[in-house]
Amino acid sequence: MDRERVLSWTKAERLGLADFLDDLEGADWETPSLCTGWTVHDVVAHLTLSTRTTLPGMVKGMVRARGDWERMEFDAARRRAADFGPAELIAQFRETAASTRRAPLSAPLDPLVDVLVHGQDIARPLGRVRPTPQEQTIAALEHVLASPFYGARKRLRGVRLVATDANWSRGQGQDEVRGPAGDLLLLATGRAAGLTGVSGPGAERLGRVL
Repeated sequence: MDRERVLSWTKAERLGLADFLDDLEGADWETPSLCTGWTVHDVVAHLTLSTRTTLPGMVKGMVRARGDWERMEFDAARRRAADFGPAELIAQFRETAASTRRAPLSAPLDPLVDVLVHGQDIARPLGRVRPTPQEQTIAALEHVLASPFYGARKRLRGVRLVATDANWSRGQGQDEVRGPAGDLLLLATGRAAGLTGVSGPGAERLGRVL
């Protein structure tokens, strides 16, 4: 995947999400997101960290969280959400939209996955629609399925994914799941909310593990 194209996609999605966040009202920021235990405020705080996390800071956070990656991410997001209000976080997110920096150990496509998925984590609980661009979403899906970080290989073992809004499919399983690429991306990253837009025999199976 061309690095400059990925950077351009990521910048555009970040700026688009920043514009989306501008329209949120006070109560929206305290709404539970699709990430269990995280509010919308927490998720946005987390998004601002992707261009600011350093390796020493990550090591310190892992020690503090006793090796629990999810706890480290949650604690860091909560601390930042406590330090900065919505308007400040939006400004920080927007000003680093074109940044080439990414979190230690992450791959070039991870920031794109981050903004696409977390955009849905925020929008869907608020009852709002945030469209996911086809080419970018397919690229993110391919990355998530290939990366050991997201756990998609284990989660989707025996399941064949088929996009209904793109000429794309992956997997050799007999349990097929058909739906928009955006919903398939949510399933691949462990979000049960993706089940609302899909069909097929594999959907019931995933419903038991998500």
